[in-house]
Amino acid sequence: MEREVVRQLFMQHYARMHRVARTLLYDVQESEDVCQDIFESLLRGETILVPGTEERYLMTSVRNRCLKRLRHKAVEKAPSLLPLWESASEEDERMADIVEFVVSHLSEQDRRIFALRFTEGYSYEEIAAKEGISRVAVWKHLSGIIASVKQHFNQKSL
Repeated sequence: MEREVVRQLFMQHYARMHRVARTLLYDVQESEDVCQDIFESLLRGETILVPGTEERYLMTSVRNRCLKRLRHKAVEKAPSLLPLWESASEEDERMADIVEFVVSHLSEQDRRIFALRFTEGYSYEEIAAKEGISRVAVWKHLSGIIASVKQHFNQKSL
């Protein structure tokens, strides 16, 4: 892939990719490494992107690489730390499951609103201004999203 195209993708998507990686890994340096690895593979030409799928590819790659690192860390942990790690691992898995559900089951607008609220910490008013909708509409979207997530995971645990 051409260097200029990769640079543009980097400028456009890096901040969001890094936030997702930090959310999953809880480590700034490791999050940067994950994102840089993805762009490095694009520069080496290991991946050919279909026009219009760049954002989806990049976000899915971040999630998958983060989950792979978390699984790898779980294997490396010493037995004396295993009980402590298991609880953190379960929490990481739950968070990864929620992110996966949001990405695969919600509309584009719902995903944006979810990310603005829970990843970027925007207030209802800020989200409303950014999306061009009312604060009540933001509340309705978030209520629906939370209800969907609860319903999905409550059924899953049965």
